[in-house]
Amino acid sequence: MDLKDQLKNIFPDHKFSESSTVETKTSNYSHSQSNPLICKYEKRNGRPTIIIDGFENIKKSDIKLLAKKIKQKFSVGGSVKDYTIIIQGNIRVEIMSFLTAVGYKVKRVGG
Repeated sequence: MDLKDQLKNIFPDHKFSESSTVETKTSNYSHSQSNPLICKYEKRNGRPTIIIDGFENIKKSDIKLLAKKIKQKFSVGGSVKDYTIIIQGNIRVEIMSFLTAVGYKVKRVGG
């Protein structure tokens, strides 16, 4: 007895569709960038920060959502100011790989 048969026993009124594939979204960010994002390293008050700039044709709410995902994924602090994401810490390589996986082109600038 496979999983589908077990589910039929538990939920007899449920109708199964033939194409029951699980869709995974790698990106729910709508973006159309002609230029790559700029990911630069700075020290502010002696502490390392990563600044992601260069967003084009994107709403501020989408930038806030992207910043929230970055902060949750890497367990760091940060903020969004004037269409720029500021992340605390020196994790530029990880952030750049995450942004390329999401679908952005990223350029490394500084240090």
